[in-house]
Amino acid sequence: MFHRNTEKLESLIGGNSRFKGEIESSGTIRIDGTVEGQVVADWIVIGEQGKIKGNISARGIVVGGRVDGDLQAKEIVEIKNKGQVHGEVLTNKLMIAEGAVFEGRSTMQKEESKVVELPTKERVR
Repeated sequence: MFHRNTEKLESLIGGNSRFKGEIESSGTIRIDGTVEGQVVADWIVIGEQGKIKGNISARGIVVGGRVDGDLQAKEIVEIKNKGQVHGEVLTNKLMIAEGAVFEGRSTMQKEESKVVELPTKERVR
């Protein structure tokens, strides 16, 4: 789930916490409480008790709880078996576990081509 440079958890919203407003972080955020508002981070992990009502934007998003809003991830959105997403998903890779709930639309982005085309040389005969 995490890459070497995103393994460190930067912020945590605990299970007994409620947050209303926008959250922005360049690190990883774990949400076990309730958030109402937009969340932007490098990685976002929503625990089984976590609830978000608002849009989410990140490099990667893991949903174990409930999200009512749109998700946009550069790399991956993963909805765990107890996860629920009600909204649109825009990502390169979407993983939905058996038992998960997804109500909405998904759009898969094309990854940027990493192939470099070399100029062709005419053959000499």
